[in-house]
Amino acid sequence: MVWMTVFHFCFDLSHFGYWSQDFRADPFWTVQRTSIVSLFLLCAGLGQAVAWHRGLAWPRFWRRWGQIVGCALLVTAGSYLMFPRSFIYFGVLHGMALMLLVARLTGGWGRWLWLAGLLAIASPWLAALAFEGPLAALAAEFNGRALNWIGWVTQKPFTEDYVPLFPWLGVMWWGMAFGQWLLARGEYWFSRPLPRGAAPLVALGRYSLSYYMLHQPVMMGALMLLGWLTPSVA
Repeated sequence: MVWMTVFHFCFDLSHFGYWSQDFRADPFWTVQRTSIVSLFLLCAGLGQAVAWHRGLAWPRFWRRWGQIVGCALLVTAGSYLMFPRSFIYFGVLHGMALMLLVARLTGGWGRWLWLAGLLAIASPWLAALAFEGPLAALAAEFNGRALNWIGWVTQKPFTEDYVPLFPWLGVMWWGMAFGQWLLARGEYWFSRPLPRGAAPLVALGRYSLSYYMLHQPVMMGALMLLGWLTPSVA
């Protein structure tokens, strides 16, 4: 959460003209984005492992899932107002909503989750090879918005956030598999107290969805206010 906030603040500084950075192509930024999303989905997979281990009831799952879907729709609406040409139609929350449902239904796969994760991560590259060869006629269909949420694309769509089902479901599956592996050896790693200095991070984890939804509007609003008060700075 902290890393994400710093990353987004740097993006906001660039967006409002306080410095110039290429967040779409510069490896310094693209690698960070990939790492942050990977951590998000690994943690989500760990959480699903705990939920599966403790027998989380479907009604509770649906309540949380509904919150994520609702927030994903808000992200789409808000990003359309800010970036109408590149609004977010399948970003991290959209992808997470679908992946959580799949993870919930596959929680009983046990060790097969490791293999499923590997295949999911490899599938976009395998699809690209197929679309460059015998299935070339289908490439345009999978690159279109109707199907590019799957992730089997040869051209990344122009959008502010894109977290398709593949390869990212594989990361969540690996997080779930790792969580189940840890839980099979006891709940020690999930119940031990945090160091005192890390205690404030507990709130970020407990209210992660609320924080995710609020941090960008707050930072962007602050920078917009700064630009209005000191127009010569921007």
